[in-house]
Amino acid sequence: QVQLVESGGGLVQPGGSLRLSCAASGFTLDYYYAIGWFRQAPGKEREGVSCISSIDGSTYYADSVKGRFTISRDNAKKMVYLQMNSLKPEDTAVYYCAAEAYGSKCEELDYWGQGTQVTVSS
Repeated sequence: QVQLVESGGGLVQPGGSLRLSCAASGFTLDYYYAIGWFRQAPGKEREGVSCISSIDGSTYYADSVKGRFTISRDNAKKMVYLQMNSLKPEDTAVYYCAAEAYGSKCEELDYWGQGTQVTVSS
């Protein structure tokens, strides 16, 4: 089965950090995939958090996470990461990674993961 697999979620106190990882299952997360991180909180619509372009490695962030989250990729390991610092309770959500072949802004996603829960609470 072709899909993405997220890991690294969990419970963290406000102000803490987590690093989410995204790997591929059934295919290889090569450099030509743009990778996006999305999240969905209970009762809310899914929103885009960050994206890393396949074309030039440009990165994009939602205003709500700028300066706190960093997206990166390790092409040798075929992995994409989302480093989340200074976490706030409002960051609590299920986080998903998604891939778009030859994409740049993570708008037409080809593959999705099942999600990993991030809970920020004291």
